[in-house]
Amino acid sequence: VSWHPLQSSSHQSGETETETEMAPVLLLWLAVSLSGTLAVDRGNFKTCDQSAFCKRQRALKPGESPYRALLETMELTNTRLTLQLINDNNKVHLLLELYRLQGNITRVKINELKPLKPRYEVPDVLIREPPTDLSLLSQDENGVVLSLGAESQRVIVSARPFRLDIMEGRDVLMSLNSRGLLAFEHLRMPKEEEEKVEDGMWEETFKSHSDGKPNGPSAISLDFSLPGVEHVYGIPEHADTLRLKTTDLSVFLFHHVGPQRPPDHRHLLTVFGKMLDYVQGSSETPQTDVRWISESGIIDVFIMLGPTPKDIFSQYASLTGTQSFPPLSALAYHQCRWNYNDQEDVQTVDAGFDEHDIPYDFIWLDIEHTDGKRYFTWDPHKFATPKEMLQGLVDKKRKMVAIVDPHIKVDSNYKIHNEIRSRGYYIKNKDGGDYEGWCWPGSAGYPDFTRADMRAWWASMFAYDQYEGSMENLYTWNDMNEPSVFNGPEVTMHKDAMHGAWEHRDVHNLYGFYVQMATAEGLIQRSGGVERPFVLTRAFFAGSQRYECAVWTGDNAAEWDHLKISIPMCLSLGLVGISFCGADVGGFFKSPSTELLVRWYQTGAYQPFFRAHAHLDTPRREPWLFGPENTALIREVVRQRYTLLPYWYQQFYHAHQTGQPVMRPLWVEYPQDPATFALDDEFLIGRDLLVHPVTEEGARGVTAYLPGKDEVWFDVHTFQKHNGAQNLYIPVTMSSIPVFQRGGSIIPRKLRVRRSSTCMEHDPYTLYVALNPQRTAEGELYIDDGHTFNYEKKEFIHRSLSNLAPEAQFSTRSWIERIVILGASKPSKVTLKTAGGQESQLEFEFDASMSVLTLRKPGMNAGVDWTVTLQ
Repeated sequence: VSWHPLQSSSHQSGETETETEMAPVLLLWLAVSLSGTLAVDRGNFKTCDQSAFCKRQRALKPGESPYRALLETMELTNTRLTLQLINDNNKVHLLLELYRLQGNITRVKINELKPLKPRYEVPDVLIREPPTDLSLLSQDENGVVLSLGAESQRVIVSARPFRLDIMEGRDVLMSLNSRGLLAFEHLRMPKEEEEKVEDGMWEETFKSHSDGKPNGPSAISLDFSLPGVEHVYGIPEHADTLRLKTTDLSVFLFHHVGPQRPPDHRHLLTVFGKMLDYVQGSSETPQTDVRWISESGIIDVFIMLGPTPKDIFSQYASLTGTQSFPPLSALAYHQCRWNYNDQEDVQTVDAGFDEHDIPYDFIWLDIEHTDGKRYFTWDPHKFATPKEMLQGLVDKKRKMVAIVDPHIKVDSNYKIHNEIRSRGYYIKNKDGGDYEGWCWPGSAGYPDFTRADMRAWWASMFAYDQYEGSMENLYTWNDMNEPSVFNGPEVTMHKDAMHGAWEHRDVHNLYGFYVQMATAEGLIQRSGGVERPFVLTRAFFAGSQRYECAVWTGDNAAEWDHLKISIPMCLSLGLVGISFCGADVGGFFKSPSTELLVRWYQTGAYQPFFRAHAHLDTPRREPWLFGPENTALIREVVRQRYTLLPYWYQQFYHAHQTGQPVMRPLWVEYPQDPATFALDDEFLIGRDLLVHPVTEEGARGVTAYLPGKDEVWFDVHTFQKHNGAQNLYIPVTMSSIPVFQRGGSIIPRKLRVRRSSTCMEHDPYTLYVALNPQRTAEGELYIDDGHTFNYEKKEFIHRSLSNLAPEAQFSTRSWIERIVILGASKPSKVTLKTAGGQESQLEFEFDASMSVLTLRKPGMNAGVDWTVTLQ
């Protein structure tokens, strides 16, 4: 997990004439710890030619590798293989470690054999050291062959030149260093330098910033070849199509972002490869080549061999953990802007939602709520009585989020600053003094969140007696946690700033990971470990899903392209375990047209994190400010979100238990269907809802692909049935958002929409039963208290056709008030039988034109056994 690429390049060769059944899916996971670029002004960010390590590595061309394996140094136990590699050009020795991990995962580590000083290896990401198993199959002077546990899987280590191939039977799944691009710059002292000194090896400058490297260059590079792979996915949150494009140098930028918010430097680099059988007799196999380049660290690669997408999600979760389980209210609607002016403004907006009958759960405060950008404080004039404000929200069963950024105003009258400085918790500059940069408060210090003691102290600051004015319904937003430094190189921290023994270049992308870890722990601790936290973060890393609840796609703009790209951006995050993703509804910068705003609400209502947000300089954008007709359209789609909260909550429970993404590409459920591989303008929620938002200006229709050759899909609005495995043209109006329920599924809804999700806690359920061609359906219902960790104590209800958790104990006041069966025939009578054996006849209505049967008021408790029989 400690390989830190800044740049990647991919090349695809070969061609295929037909796309046939897919072979196993591969996941290559590479963790990153260096700055990426989310451009405001491209001139603020380095190109590869301006970055010395990247320029050096890019100068290397495919060819004969200088590295060979010294087989005589091989040591093999039942858990790992080690052997030395030597670079015949400079005689530097490397240490290769190879592990076979349980669950069909292979781990490859390469480090210097005897580094001048330790090279950085990422801590705190793996939830445990995974168990291993490895055995030798054969060995000769050319290499070794090792078993990967499965009968037909093995890894071949070739000696001269060094190369590693992972095999399935006679097929090569993946090759490492097959193009000879392995490079490992060793640490050295200046007096030992005998090689040609290139610009930037020991020091480089960018604009007015210098970056010293006392031990010289430390870059690494490795190439991977994927025979048979044609569709590649990964690099979470890149602002482009979900499927990665063939490119010479893949640097994914979020364009048109204004100067008010600096770039986000978070990258978790992952490649999913979809393997296609090539045409028998074809002269070439399709192949994708990927190369990773990093400025520092070691090579530490986890190769997850699936074979199915769901297997990969489980394998990744076994290493880094699963999505944290958010409180149910966090899945509802969030209203935000930079900034609500004062307590009266908050109260007015809150009342506006009630006046216009639009539900919401959270209202948000940006940086202006603080006393001079001093976090953990309130503006003494505009927010003089925060508890009174929060209590007003409590009375309506609503909540608030306030921003707490990790840059701390340098001010001797500020308690937080004084505590951090006196404890020595600030990041240091290369000369040993506290590092200071410029951010929202002006001159700011940056706490060293890589320190466990700093994180523990930070967590303690969220206690109710420390965070004055806070209450149990106040939650937290961590922004700017890349970290953002307005006057720093590339709008972030100097690479040679020091975190103890480590330079910032080593730990950059872990910074946000640690900030949110500490914040989430603080919210848990303040309740004595009872309440689940809610934290929104902008920066993240592998494993962040365990600590945060939500990620948003950064500072977008009110443009149609940004609406469209929100879908693949969130899909790419779900692939690496971060399910709770959304985009600023309406766009952060600029002002949306009413059409764009309505379409964005319709899209956002079907994405996991549903928050409207806007820039300080934009006109007010509350949903009732665009005329009665548009207010009605927005109200309707927000209400749709609230009716589906039981289903959303159930999906997040599954994500928490299994690591499966909530919002997922169609190929996750239909990996044998090549028509799904390039789709990223529609998606699935769980496996049973398919959504195709309208993201084109002036659209009068959309074409949705409905997968599944032997399946049917029901329009959730009209109940019309459509066959799978077809492209369906759907005429649309401004009220349309195409959503389909899979035949064979049962989806619970709550149709009594109230002002907040908490107000709906005890309301009854309606079950929507969509029959498949075999006239069967199954689904689940998950219920707990919605906000505590008591579900870990088996206090929940989880039911399907039977009780899925008979050992669990929880009672609910909710009942089943309606069952709607799609694709039904008219019965002569309907009988309800309760767990106690009592039988009664149910009233029903049948719409013959749409084949919809509605059973009204069956009345049984949602947590008990019952049977309905149609005759």
